[in-house]
Amino acid sequence: MKIEYNEEKIDVKASLPVLPLRDIVILPHMIYPLLVGRQFTISALHEAMVLDKLILLCAQKEPATESPTLKDLHPVGVVARILQVMKLPNGTLKVLVEGLIRCRIKTYKKTGGFYSARLQIVPPDNSKDKETEAMSRMVKELFTQYVKLNRRIPEEVLLSMPSVDGYQRQADTIAAHILMKMEAKQVILELDTVKEQLSQISEILRSEIEILNLEQKIDGTIRESLSKDQKEFYLKQQLKAIREELGQSDEATNEVKDLRDKLAKIDASDEVIEKTEEEIKKLSKMHPYSAESAVVRGYIDWVLALPWNIITKDRTNFAEVKSILDGDHYGLDKPKKRILEHLAVLKVAGKVRGPILCLVGPPGVGKTSVGRSIARALDRKFVRMSLGGIHDEAEIRGHRRTYIGSMPGRIIQLLRKAGSSNPLFLLDEVDKIGADFRGDPAAALLEVLDPEQNFAFSDNYLELDFDLSGVLFITTANSMDGIPPALRDRMEIIRLPGYLEFEKAQIFRKFLLPKVKKELGLGKISPEFTNDALGDIIRYYTRESGVRELERQLNSVMRKIAQKLAEGSHKKKYKIGKKSVSKYLGVPRFMSTDIKTKPCPGYAVGLAWTEAGGEVMPIEVSIMKGHAKLTLTGKLGEVMQESASAGLSYIRSNAKKYGLEPDFFEQIEIHVHVPEGAVPKDGPSAGITILLAILSIVTGKPLKSNLAMTGEVTLTGDILAIGGLNEKLLAAKRTGITNVAIPARNKKDLPDLPKELLKGMNLIPMNQVDDAIKIAFDDLIGKKAESKKTLKRKKPGRK
Repeated sequence: MKIEYNEEKIDVKASLPVLPLRDIVILPHMIYPLLVGRQFTISALHEAMVLDKLILLCAQKEPATESPTLKDLHPVGVVARILQVMKLPNGTLKVLVEGLIRCRIKTYKKTGGFYSARLQIVPPDNSKDKETEAMSRMVKELFTQYVKLNRRIPEEVLLSMPSVDGYQRQADTIAAHILMKMEAKQVILELDTVKEQLSQISEILRSEIEILNLEQKIDGTIRESLSKDQKEFYLKQQLKAIREELGQSDEATNEVKDLRDKLAKIDASDEVIEKTEEEIKKLSKMHPYSAESAVVRGYIDWVLALPWNIITKDRTNFAEVKSILDGDHYGLDKPKKRILEHLAVLKVAGKVRGPILCLVGPPGVGKTSVGRSIARALDRKFVRMSLGGIHDEAEIRGHRRTYIGSMPGRIIQLLRKAGSSNPLFLLDEVDKIGADFRGDPAAALLEVLDPEQNFAFSDNYLELDFDLSGVLFITTANSMDGIPPALRDRMEIIRLPGYLEFEKAQIFRKFLLPKVKKELGLGKISPEFTNDALGDIIRYYTRESGVRELERQLNSVMRKIAQKLAEGSHKKKYKIGKKSVSKYLGVPRFMSTDIKTKPCPGYAVGLAWTEAGGEVMPIEVSIMKGHAKLTLTGKLGEVMQESASAGLSYIRSNAKKYGLEPDFFEQIEIHVHVPEGAVPKDGPSAGITILLAILSIVTGKPLKSNLAMTGEVTLTGDILAIGGLNEKLLAAKRTGITNVAIPARNKKDLPDLPKELLKGMNLIPMNQVDDAIKIAFDDLIGKKAESKKTLKRKKPGRK
């Protein structure tokens, strides 16, 4: 069959070699370069060159298909003329072809080493009606706009357009120059009429022009702040804006989708969900490498990682709880009893706010470890926060997100670590919190430890309410003095006194010895400590309320045993008796001779409370000639100095009652000294002891031996109640003093003291100073002083 192309008559055979195209669609009237590499396509080119240089070009539906069949090809292709063939070094052929006319494939088969097809020519549509003319003009105008907007198409293309004759040729030429997908070009190729082709081209041009306008808009708004590092961000913003305009916008990246999935799984309040969703939306609009996105992502991670309403179930079996508590600690009945009461209320009420307990006691009595034991007994998670030395309020409440490197406070951090919203939270050393220009952490703890407020605790970083009402808070302290009154009011105080000697012995055998053997790898060794040896270690090598020093001494003994084993000893049993204690531990560190057993004037024994427990405090007084001067030494605090002055004033105001001249103080100097001068001492409870020591020296009468006393004195002679009675009696018992004079107002505390502590102790109550004098002296009141007469002031007379 003959076709007319550019006024040239071309004879097209009914069957032509076929060249399947992978990724391009050829349109009539256009010249294209092609790379041909498959063997059957090279053979088809050779066949076409031998005949009349005509070949059928047809696009594959799937570019990956290596040997396409008829169903793998589009039904409409182009008859093309081969203009030039060039062989490349790698064996492929570079071919220049010119599309002539559309055709349809009728049959398709393999002939020799190539494919051939019978075809049907599709004659061009030469319609020349007004509608076609109008559509042609519109397409030309749109194409002109398109070329001017698209920087990838040279404007010279527009100069050649007037020379293109015929609507069909114009449509094919414009379609060939539009940058579009091959599927869109194939659709145009398969359309039968020029009107349909022009209509399709106009739709594509309108869409492309709209996208190009949007590109210019994005380019104008972003280019001002564009830098080399922001190039990737700019391109992504372009892509995002294009997708949004086309309605194909991706709601979120995979990362944002994962965050939303995690958010859907947490059981949090509506406020938390809304706030987090808002932050996720903000994150989805940010560049992933911007500084702000890292801050937002960190915030979302913190919110999603918190245990919102994740509650562990308490162990409610009383026998099991008691067994665990008793198995971990000896004694400590008060905290154990309080935990069992909490369980009872929980069992009856079903739900109860966690109590806030404060364990107060000297170091080494087990305050911190009992918190861990309670968590194990209740089957709760355990977290510990040391408050010692904290000065920054942000440690509790966190930093606001405006600061670089901001994080939540330690409360929220440890709750995340616990993984539940009702752990046992131990706040250690609450009495050692500091305060400076950064704020007062103790004030921040007021909200945390207040059951009326902590159900909606707000961290500065999160700015979301977190319910702390289910948390069992336990605080520890060595002294109540360092705890602010407002904070103390929010806690239930449980005092843990020091251990008695028999309690330390039980702890030594049941807890410390197995623990140290395990730590030092001496599980197969059987050391045997006699009762006398253990008593000496406790009495002469330690002086503490707890058992830390006792554990150190045990470690020292066990290390020496380990050394013997390392040196080749095969002995499995070691007996540590009274005589061998010094062999293992050296010379005793503390001796009972610290307290004078022989009475002497000016010497009295008092009892003091310290953060380490109770201590026996001897007081020495001497007098010398001078002029009404009171000297106080021993690093005494202001309160203790005032107690000494009050005691002296009481004696002077009642001098006659005690057989002294009213002006006895005029010509003497009194020196009060409390030994261990490097150790600071303070408090009013030594008032009665100092008073009796001064009275003893000025009257020349010694106090009774084996007697200690404690009590605050007023100027009217009343003896007021004191604190720390348990610790003070423990110190007296440890020193071997059996007679202790205590304020009568402290008799109410005796029922709470351990029976083992009171056993063998003679407690003598005192209401007034005169009661104390009767206890300490033999018939001093009403009698004249028998000594120190030389110190009395002489009456003036004539010479």
